Amino acid sequence: MGIALGTNSGWVWRSCEAVSRSARASVSGILSGERSRWGLWLPVMLGAGIAIYFSLTDEPALWIGPVVFGLCAVLALLLGRRPLFQLLVFCSMFVAIGFAAAQFRTWTIDAPVLERKTGPVWVEGQIVRVEPREKDRRITLEALTIARLSAERTPERIRLRVSQRNPQFRPGDRVRLKAVLHPPAGPAAPGAFDFARRAYFQRLGAVGYVVRAPEIVTAGDSGGISLFIEQLRYDLTQRILRALPGPAGAIAAALMTGERGAIPEELLAAMRDSGLAHLLAISGLHIGLIGGFIFFAVRLCLAASERLALRWPIKKWAAVAAFFGCLAYLLISGMTLPTQRAFLMLSLVMLAILIDRSAISMNLVAWAAAVILLIFPESLMSVSFQMSFAAVIALVAFYEATTARNVLRSGRRGSVMRVVLYFGAVLTTTVIATLATAPFAVFHFNRLALLGVLANMVAVPLAALWVMPSALISFVLMPFGLEAGPLFLMGWGIEWVLKIATIVQAMPGAIALIPAVPGWTLGLIALGGLWLCLWRTRWRLMGIVPVVVGTFGWSLATPPDVFVSADGRIAGIRTGAGDLLLPFGGRGFVVETWRRRSGLDPEKAGPKPADVTAIRCDALGRIYRHGDLKIALATERAALSEDCSRADILISRTPVSRRHCKGPEIVIDRFDLWRNGAHALYLGTERIETISVGDEGGGRPWQLYPRSRRPKIRN
Repeated sequence: MGIALGTNSGWVWRSCEAVSRSARASVSGILSGERSRWGLWLPVMLGAGIAIYFSLTDEPALWIGPVVFGLCAVLALLLGRRPLFQLLVFCSMFVAIGFAAAQFRTWTIDAPVLERKTGPVWVEGQIVRVEPREKDRRITLEALTIARLSAERTPERIRLRVSQRNPQFRPGDRVRLKAVLHPPAGPAAPGAFDFARRAYFQRLGAVGYVVRAPEIVTAGDSGGISLFIEQLRYDLTQRILRALPGPAGAIAAALMTGERGAIPEELLAAMRDSGLAHLLAISGLHIGLIGGFIFFAVRLCLAASERLALRWPIKKWAAVAAFFGCLAYLLISGMTLPTQRAFLMLSLVMLAILIDRSAISMNLVAWAAAVILLIFPESLMSVSFQMSFAAVIALVAFYEATTARNVLRSGRRGSVMRVVLYFGAVLTTTVIATLATAPFAVFHFNRLALLGVLANMVAVPLAALWVMPSALISFVLMPFGLEAGPLFLMGWGIEWVLKIATIVQAMPGAIALIPAVPGWTLGLIALGGLWLCLWRTRWRLMGIVPVVVGTFGWSLATPPDVFVSADGRIAGIRTGAGDLLLPFGGRGFVVETWRRRSGLDPEKAGPKPADVTAIRCDALGRIYRHGDLKIALATERAALSEDCSRADILISRTPVSRRHCKGPEIVIDRFDLWRNGAHALYLGTERIETISVGDEGGGRPWQLYPRSRRPKIRN
């Protein structure tokens, strides 16, 4: 029996080993056939390491990334001739590099952050940026002196709202003012947008508003190239707004200098709901149009001379001119991440022309992504980086896999066919870009523009053939004071774009509102999309599996049943009808965030407490019945004795003694909110789940919560 058993187990072992050997050989064969595409996955591995770093709830030790990289390097040397394992180790090495790059960036960017609300207090500093807005202005100050704050606790930069009635000033002025300051706000709900993290990587240590008009101490210091560029941007923006007042001028300023603050909110909503918001963010479309216009204009002018055209490389000269033209556009447009990505890609395209190589390829996209991720690892978490690269990768993969690019290049087509092909290319590009960016739009904005293809079919050609050429001509004529004419023409084109946006927004079913989805769904969809786009052989179709699983995960997402703001002044309860009830009232960014993440229109008001039979109100608080649960929202200490004996969930603006309040299953009081920020509750049939902002990342240097264990990186 023992011999037979040993024989059978040996046969099973040999069979498993044979299957394993066959699988490794099959995978190795596929990877060998895709050898030219291996490099495309290096920025993906960098991004994976960065994503791991930002997903942690506590700040890791600085040695972790370098040590893991060193271990992987040693393993790579020890594995010898095992290509499959070596490939896995090399991937792990780049994951470690991404992780270490994010750690290093966080360490080097660390700066003081205001710990609590301060003011009104006297502030003196140098203006480094002025942002015009619809109703006020926003100024950024550095080289600061703040009363009641020591030098080591003074932020490097602060940003303040200033009334339009206050005197005019420009970047470079040193001003003295009185302001109310507070720390950059954390997420309005667990999992929501984290302004504190973005402010941290901008070295923005406080925000606030001015309560006394600024006094100019020293005017117009123009020291440093960055300050000179900001002054130039400010002057150009003012000239554009004077020559083209109103909404058209605000959008022209956004397209030319990157200043979007003056655009009315209703027009921003129309552009967003019609799928045209990408036209306002200077990215690949704008850089490509400017660079292409300069390239062909310079080449056409040089080709007019037979001697130049036959004896000199005028195509390469045009490429150099396009590079420097786009460099100037990059500098005066604010150098946002999409603009940097687009400029890097255009630079590589022009370099390819100079060395007689193919201009458009996935390698170009990979190089641009790797450079940005290594220099600015935090950009991976921004919606602009995710959506811009998703669109570009999908478009390049499509045109690599089809002959559409060759068809469009054909010069033997008639005029009518060329027009048809152009609009066909616009339609194809719009559909692909919309599908590629849709998961990111849903994840970050909880809305999807369903009629975006229709709006882009008309608006994109208008922007390409009318608006952006007029902007370039305006730039050329500005030194001579002749920008009014082309700006007027540009404004005419912008007004037509706005009409298109307004018409599409008003159409039934223009947008779909979708509740917040968990992060793992977006991760799976992104991985599946990359698998489909970066490989060339048939096994790329395996990428459909994670895309389907991630999409299915959306159906599992349910919004919280209860929201509580960080200060306890606003609470939201999801009613049986799915709407959001605000027992204490409230409006503003916090309420808009809650409604948006619940799949509701943020601009509409929810039901009034008087119209909901499940709620009972008095001077001491509110009582709401959610099925079999009783939720008490106490505003005064006098209400605690009754609420502690009857409520299942108690939310209190005042401190609650856990020793004396033993009735409720869940208690969230003033100190809980102060320590951990905004809370969200999921009311299940078997258990109640409570999540706070502090639970999801409170151990990071940019996070305000929990206040009891905020790490310090500074020496």
